Amino acid sequence: MERRAIWVGAAGIIVIGLAALMTVLFTAPKTFRGSIIEPSSPAPEIPLTTHSGEIFRVSDHRGSVLLLFFGYTSCPDICPATMAELKQARALLRTEEAERVQVVFITVDPQRDTPDAIQEYVERFDPTFLGLSGSQAELSRVWQAYGVYREEGEPNMNGWYEVSHTARVYAIDPQGALRLSFAFGTFPEDVANDIRILLGGNRN
Repeated sequence: MERRAIWVGAAGIIVIGLAALMTVLFTAPKTFRGSIIEPSSPAPEIPLTTHSGEIFRVSDHRGSVLLLFFGYTSCPDICPATMAELKQARALLRTEEAERVQVVFITVDPQRDTPDAIQEYVERFDPTFLGLSGSQAELSRVWQAYGVYREEGEPNMNGWYEVSHTARVYAIDPQGALRLSFAFGTFPEDVANDIRILLGGNRN
């Protein structure tokens, strides 16, 4: 009888323990996997003209998560890989979540990337992606505001050149604050995780 009571008691403790563990797992605050930008502050405006002639402004996208990447259409590796990863991250979201995410590709090579050329480039990855270009002076102000490094390499005999540049993705939350950045090669699952947190309003 005593042995049975011991087993019943032990089973009860195990059940209670499992219940407590499940409570912790499902109620614990969600954690960002990207690099948190602290202190968060309003994201700098990006007054560049889209391929359709409209002025893009961060403030016009309140309620959505903006993912910014600075690259160029002639990039041989990092830029297409990043665009493919952002496409995968967006595909991991529910439809209603994905509709509140805007990927923006801003050129670091205005000599070759016209508004039409850069928009055509990003649409090869996802038709919802937006490409932005502008004059050297306009873009320089945006690069500086986001701390983006870029440097043109020496042209080869055919005139082709590479552009070394910052390879991070910047995330702006639905309130318009610059909140996170993702290093090159961040898994799409991690980007999707952080998008969900930003859309849900959870602040870490």
